[in-house]
Amino acid sequence: MEVVASAPGKVLVAGGYLVLERPNAGLVLSTSARFYAIVRPLRDELSHDSWAWAWTDVKVTSPQLSREATYKLSLNKSTLQLTSAGESANPFVEQAVQFSVGAAKVTVTDKEGKEALDKLLLQGLHITILGCNDFYSYRQQIEARGLPLTPEVLLSLPPFCSITFNSEVANGTMTGERCKPEVAKTGLGSSAAMTTSVVAALLHYLGAVNLSCLGQSSSDNTAARDLDLLHSIAQSAHCIAQGKIGSGFDVSAAVYGSQRYTRFSPEILSSAQVTGGHSMPDVVADIVTRSWDHEKAKFSLPPLMSLLLGEPGTGGSSTPSMVGTVKRWQKFDPQKSKDTWNKLGIANSMLEKQLRNLSKLAEDHWEPYESVLRSCSCLACSKWTEVATDQHQELIVRSLLAARDAFLEIRLHMREMGIAAGVPIEPESQTQLLDATMNMEGVLLAGVPGAGGFDAVFSVILGDASDAVAKAWSSTGVLPLLVREDPHGVSLEAGDPRTREVSTAVSSIQIN
Repeated sequence: MEVVASAPGKVLVAGGYLVLERPNAGLVLSTSARFYAIVRPLRDELSHDSWAWAWTDVKVTSPQLSREATYKLSLNKSTLQLTSAGESANPFVEQAVQFSVGAAKVTVTDKEGKEALDKLLLQGLHITILGCNDFYSYRQQIEARGLPLTPEVLLSLPPFCSITFNSEVANGTMTGERCKPEVAKTGLGSSAAMTTSVVAALLHYLGAVNLSCLGQSSSDNTAARDLDLLHSIAQSAHCIAQGKIGSGFDVSAAVYGSQRYTRFSPEILSSAQVTGGHSMPDVVADIVTRSWDHEKAKFSLPPLMSLLLGEPGTGGSSTPSMVGTVKRWQKFDPQKSKDTWNKLGIANSMLEKQLRNLSKLAEDHWEPYESVLRSCSCLACSKWTEVATDQHQELIVRSLLAARDAFLEIRLHMREMGIAAGVPIEPESQTQLLDATMNMEGVLLAGVPGAGGFDAVFSVILGDASDAVAKAWSSTGVLPLLVREDPHGVSLEAGDPRTREVSTAVSSIQIN
């Protein structure tokens, strides 16, 4: 028996910082970048050692990092003890395992299910974790080999490429030395996607949820209940692993897909923060019975619009550090911060309104909608009004321009907040790049996702203009990434993604 589940990364296009506090919402897009977790039994037969009825074995392998960690899992408390020498702990994986096993013990209540669960646990758990290349930065390695910063070079890398640590390429050359790992990432929420994929695979494997029902209509809402359980367990594991209760939009996107998200009340996880002396099933029992008050509404880009991300190569940013600085500014200048947040909230709502309006116009008036977006994709925004020849087309162009105006307002107030707080939310180098991008033909929006900083930029592009924008970015030293929006959340996969047939016969470049 083998279970493979996947969960997507995310891009927060609006709601940065505001989404940390209720009732502010964020617009988050899930992406084509996915983490995969493969769960199978560690042994074919049950162990009959005396200790086996109190403990079982767990092995976690990360092929891309050339790592393997082994644990003992307490069958009573559902807690892990690392047993492999020389391996550093991965708190996200560990918490995902502990919370998932605890949830299975709480939710699987029938006799047959309990017997099956006990057997699966006594056979041990072998968990393999794989992340799409899109989650990791290969820019330094590409530059070190003198290759162009193009999507074609990224596409030529083997799937689930071995990950090179930052410390190995600090001087721009490949030293081959293994140092303390520091993995360069692209800011797609790898820890949330990884945690969610592990929780999903384990809950399905242990019989706590049935992910095969996803996407199917169910009169008793079984699939919805299973997703809600998966969400509560993944949120809990992720928050405890990172040592703080964040907004949770990244985990919610990993579970449910693209959405408009309002965070849950942090008090829901109060019991999970104090686990000493309590068994994990007791902690989980409290969590799943609480009323999770997060809000999510389906949201995705309108038709004929695509998401493009780029890596400027200007250095990374620490999101927790930036968030902490902004929170200190809020306390220092509550009136100014409240005023800025109110303006941001209005602009965020207007952007959402216009994007939803465009989706409705596409549904009701497809032919004029398609005509406008195809035409505007070849023009700078200053000429978009010229393509409207009837009432419907005028409404579509008006909504496109209103969405741009709302996003420019968002960028303005985010810059103001950054200056006031002393945080580079939209640094000058990013501002120049984003302004130039928004002036390109077919570009609707261009901004810094989430908390901002130097990590990445994104653009929302009309029609078929993505290639032209990608080429323009490449020429200015920005590496266009392959990732796109995919509105789907967690998924049960047919098998190991490494066994899939490669569709394009492109020679692979080994960069590890």
